[in-house]
Amino acid sequence: MSVQQLNRHLRGLLPGCFLQQQILPRCPEISLYLINPDYPQHGLAAETIGRLMDEPPYWGFCWASGQVLARHILDHPQLVVGRHVADFGAGSGVVGIAAAMAGAAQVSCIDSDPLARMAIADNADLNHVELQIHANIVACDIVAVADVLYDRENLPMLRRLMDAAPRILLADSRIKNLSLDNLSPMGEYQSSTWPDLDESAEFNQVRLFGAGFDCH
Repeated sequence: MSVQQLNRHLRGLLPGCFLQQQILPRCPEISLYLINPDYPQHGLAAETIGRLMDEPPYWGFCWASGQVLARHILDHPQLVVGRHVADFGAGSGVVGIAAAMAGAAQVSCIDSDPLARMAIADNADLNHVELQIHANIVACDIVAVADVLYDRENLPMLRRLMDAAPRILLADSRIKNLSLDNLSPMGEYQSSTWPDLDESAEFNQVRLFGAGFDCH
């Protein structure tokens, strides 16, 4: 039922926009309900652009860093197996879904947007995994964060998250260097948002960081 509700919301934002079940290019093990790749992007009325800016459906896309972090977790299940993972700013829930598939004992997806929480529930059902869904951060073993640093004003939030759990996994395509204590680089990867937003090439370079792990 919630897919229908989300589709009604999308049609109100942008006619011709709807959710489709799609397999992720970097994570073919995972399918998500995402915005149709041929959604209208050009020649939009100013009123439509205003609505999209006021209520951006972040949960209708799988962002570049989310794919990278999900892939990393699937390829390195020892990072999460038997642990409680919180996917903060979860959006579509892709990172939380990957953690559940990789053997996490418990996965909490955190997003302040009630529509994102609906999308996460639908995507969890689609992938046959069990997720707990919350509006605010919960105590956990690992905080996983992908593409939340699109604004440098969010950096203080990252410090608070690092205080909430002994380990953190962070993927980001906007910030080139992070000098936070104990945060170590774990690799760089090429990725893109899906459906493809045709973003600048610089935003297809995703950097992965970790704290509380052996990152070498």
